[in-house]
This record gives sequence, C-alpha cells and structure tokens, in this order.
Amino acid sequence: MVFRKMERSSTDLVDVLSFVRVVETGSFARAAERMGLSKPVLSRRVARLEEQLGARLLTRTARGAQPTDIGQAYYARAANILTELEAAEEVVAEAVTQIAGPIRITAPLTFGVAHLAPALADFVKLHPKVELDVEFEDRTVDLAGGGYDLAVRIGRLADSALIARRIAPVRKHVFASPTYLEARGRPSRPADFADHDILLYANEQWRFRVGERWETVRVAPRLRSNNGDMLLAACEAGLGLCMLPSFIAAPALARRTIEGLVLDYPAEEGALHAVMPPGRATTARVRALVDFLVARFGPEPSWDPCWHVQKAYERGAVEAA
Repeated sequence: MVFRKMERSSTDLVDVLSFVRVVETGSFARAAERMGLSKPVLSRRVARLEEQLGARLLTRTARGAQPTDIGQAYYARAANILTELEAAEEVVAEAVTQIAGPIRITAPLTFGVAHLAPALADFVKLHPKVELDVEFEDRTVDLAGGGYDLAVRIGRLADSALIARRIAPVRKHVFASPTYLEARGRPSRPADFADHDILLYANEQWRFRVGERWETVRVAPRLRSNNGDMLLAACEAGLGLCMLPSFIAAPALARRTIEGLVLDYPAEEGALHAVMPPGRATTARVRALVDFLVARFGPEPSWDPCWHVQKAYERGAVEAA
C-alpha cells in the first residue's frame, strides 16, 4: 500500500528542498538566494508542495516564515531524507575520489579567526570543488534546525543525538602580566587566587587538581567578559589574573607580556570537538574535513606550550632520582 502511494506521488524533490531551505533560513528571500532561484519561483514551489500535501506548512509573517506544527514535523523527516539522498549520491562521488559540494560550518569566534580560518583555506586548496559557508560566533546554535553540516565546539558537550569526534585537547592556565605580579605578588597555589583581582570568562568556575582531588576556588571578578581576546587584553594591561586556553594565550606568552602561574596545579582540561547532525556525518566532504582537522590540530596542538611535557619530564626525573 505504501509503495503504491509512492509510485503515484508526483512530489518534486526541488519543491521539498525549497521548503526545507525556507525553514532553515527563516526567509523566502534568503532561501531563494541560497538555492539560486528567484523569490517568486521558490514561493510557487512551496505553494505547490502545500497544495499537493493538502496542508499549510509555513506561516508567512512580515519578518519571514515559520513552520506550522505539521510543517515542523514534515521538515524533520524531509530534511533527513534529503541528507540521506545526498549521502547516497556522494557514495558515487567517492568512487571517483571526488570531494565536492557545500559545507556549512559554525565555530567560536576567537578560535575560528586565529586557527580554523587558515586550516579551512588549506582544506579548500586541497579540495577546490568544496564550497564553504562559515560562521564564527560564540553562541551554541541548533545544527539541524540551522542547516549546518559541522560545528567546531570547545568544552564539555551536552548529551544529544549529535555525532561528535574529538580533535584535540584544550588546556587552560592562569596568567598575569609581569607588571601586575610586581605590584601584587605571585600566587603560589590555587587558594591564593582569592586574594587577587580576577578577570573572568562568563560564569566559568576555576577548578584545579590539588593532589588527588579537584579544588574549586571561589573568585570575585573585577572584570567579566564572554570574549577571550578581551580578557587577554585586560590581562596584558595588568588588570588582574585570568584563566585562558593556551590557544589564546600562546602569542602573548611568546611576547612575554603574560606569565603562567601555579603550573603544578593543572586546571580542568577541555577538548576541541567536531560535532555533526547524524545525516551530515555520513557525507564524504564532511568526513574529509573532520579528518583534515584532526590531522591538523591533534593529538597535541601546535599552539599548546610544552608545560605538560616539561612537568612530566621533571616528575620522571625526580622519581628516577
């Protein structure tokens, strides 16, 4: 019965794709631009799909378009089907070693500009038929709802249906400028941080490995920001102590405008991940990009100072003695 219905169906996949792109972009105009169609043509395609299904899928508003309840349910299934169809087509492309097509990416701003942008440029040089659509922003976006193929994310990942692959460790340390340390003194253990001016990233907790346990230090921030570059500038200016990932701090360390503190007490470590909706993870071009990023940044990233290696060497030397 189901197959007989499918045989009689005259649904145009471009009509379905037009609807999916409107939901992803929230706008007929943006969807038309993304597909290379005129807005009236795309609008007629969506209207034809609604007429064929006998249901209103979208609510048109002055600010764009939003799916109705039934439209949202149809979108969830249609988007997955289109993705699987795309993956099936790429099986053929893989047979002739062709990595091609669009990849939509979101990544954190600071990491994206400093490290991901040069990597993506090199990836496109290797695969010139790939088309990248890259957004750098620090907020966590809805990958499936926004039509993203891949997110590069830092830190702990929430439980979800998304597929994640670890790229590299992200190590954090506490830093201060030489001028600040000269004026306020150098802390020797995590508990000493409570007596210093603190530059805090958002609502981040300061947790350190002290012996066999993790210790949380309660700090009162002098300055709070959701941007690592802002915190680094304030730290270099001597405003206080700041915990930063080494991929942000490394250039300032090389300039000797900041110094690492209490390195014998490691801060809680995070990780850099590639995160993908299930259907996207099967496409050849996305897999190729993730493999490239893992090889580029892992397992030990080039931006990471060798403190952890030096400390391990020192511990081994002491134990050997």
